[in-house]
Amino acid sequence: MMKAKIAVLVSGGGTNLQALIDAQKSGIIKSGEISLVISNKPDAYALTRAQNANIKTLVIEKKDNANFEDDIINALEENNIDLIVLAGFMCILSEKFTSRFAERILNVHPSLIPSFCGEGFYGLRVHKAALEYGVKVTGATVHFVNEIPDGGKIILQKAVEILDGDTPEVLQKRVMEQAEWKILPEATEMVAKEICKEW
Repeated sequence: MMKAKIAVLVSGGGTNLQALIDAQKSGIIKSGEISLVISNKPDAYALTRAQNANIKTLVIEKKDNANFEDDIINALEENNIDLIVLAGFMCILSEKFTSRFAERILNVHPSLIPSFCGEGFYGLRVHKAALEYGVKVTGATVHFVNEIPDGGKIILQKAVEILDGDTPEVLQKRVMEQAEWKILPEATEMVAKEICKEW
């Protein structure tokens, strides 16, 4: 069976990338295969995770690079990528980029969209905002990426309870373990399966 070729875009430690690699090994992701990992940071630990799993890696830095998005597009096209997963990728992509890969880019966001999302809401800021607001339930969302930050169609969501005494750091870890690392591989498989059906 032909598999959808997946590229994962990363900026940091790569815990979501690891969840995808593990899901591929365990057969949760079976319609797609991670064939490329691109980082905008040369020192991202996610690159080490990819290399350990024998996945091709590329570093395309944004700093002082006027052709940042074009360089990524060229790399994706050279590697015949069918599906792009943003896993802790800390760059906002332009409409030119997102429309070129419409309904082919996935992102995981650490809240239940439409709560605590959009520009400026990333990482610990999301969990801090949820705790300050006093919500009792948070979670994670996997959505398609369009030109609006966190604005694309929702694919999967999973709720996570907020507990007394939670700090942003504690909550972040629970949301990752209970939601992000589960629904990101599931959504990746769902979309990869649809892509395979189109062939």
